[in-house]
Amino acid sequence: MAIKRIVKYGEQSLREPSKEVFKVSKKIQDLVHDMLETMYSANGVGLAAPQIGVNLRIFVIDVSSENEPLNPLVFINPKIIKKSGSICTQEGCLSFPEVYSDVKRAEYVMVKATDLKGRSFVMEAKDGSLLARAIQHEYDHLEGILFVDRCADVEATEQELAKHSLPKIQQDRLIKD
Repeated sequence: MAIKRIVKYGEQSLREPSKEVFKVSKKIQDLVHDMLETMYSANGVGLAAPQIGVNLRIFVIDVSSENEPLNPLVFINPKIIKKSGSICTQEGCLSFPEVYSDVKRAEYVMVKATDLKGRSFVMEAKDGSLLARAIQHEYDHLEGILFVDRCADVEATEQELAKHSLPKIQQDRLIKD
């Protein structure tokens, strides 16, 4: 296992749609372990494969708190099959160090995916929980969508990006749900 370099905002791989995984091979399992190790070392809640420069449809999440045992969740070829409600909360991203922005997300989400053993599963996350928001955030990465594309306040987000010497928002990428 190895800690990988996290791709920063402005690098092209973050904008490319990811390819489907056809087999949960040893290589894919090793990639997932590297992703988890990388996420934990960066104190993240989630990490998508494009964030380490690998454009495959995989993300990992762990929303356990400091007092709880680690609870890593692996999503391979996820598909959001249902979502409803709306909540606006502050988000950050490992590819945007120290940048936070208010983002509108669905309050409820149902996702179907494959786990590390190649088994299909369905998971629900509700009440605008951190898990519900993280699933949507990481899923967006697989589509080449970034959290700043969904920001509630463009001007405030632009100021945050400028403060950290990051590129401006790509206006043509903004999503208004």
